[in-house]
Amino acid sequence: MKRLCGILTLSLASGLALAAPGVALKDENVLSKPSATSAAVGKMTKGMAVDIVAKQGGWLQVKAGGKQGWVRLLSVRAGAGGAGGNGLAGVAGVAGAVTQKSDPSRVVAVAGVRGLNEEDLKGAKFNAQELAKLEGYAVTASQAKAFADKSGLKAVKIKALPKPDAEADGETL
Repeated sequence: MKRLCGILTLSLASGLALAAPGVALKDENVLSKPSATSAAVGKMTKGMAVDIVAKQGGWLQVKAGGKQGWVRLLSVRAGAGGAGGNGLAGVAGVAGAVTQKSDPSRVVAVAGVRGLNEEDLKGAKFNAQELAKLEGYAVTASQAKAFADKSGLKAVKIKALPKPDAEADGETL
């Protein structure tokens, strides 16, 4: 029984370590960290086959040509198909591709991928120093007007958009 449990544990661990296949949707630098300001460690070209190793927020860790690094989530399509594959559905499937088998019947939304993720929000804590720093960037209306004048910006009055008709689209606002 112990041997069976050991084999099962090894099988599960090796299954989790496997990377999911993907295809580069565009030419892009492969970065050392999931940040636009991090150093490039290589280059990914459109149509290149990559292995998706991990996902963090709006970033994917990929491996290709002996190099490993991070690219933006929307730069890679999950699956081994060519560049003419299934479009947004392939990109949307990336989130599940790393941890589970792809399910084409499952609908996944990719809106809101950029910025904070669920882990960031759960770990958020109030920071009075950062709030004070933010408030320090505030300017008065006269300072803003002086800046606009100096920059050659002119005020323009535009007609306000009409209020949405809640009954027309069947939604309550």
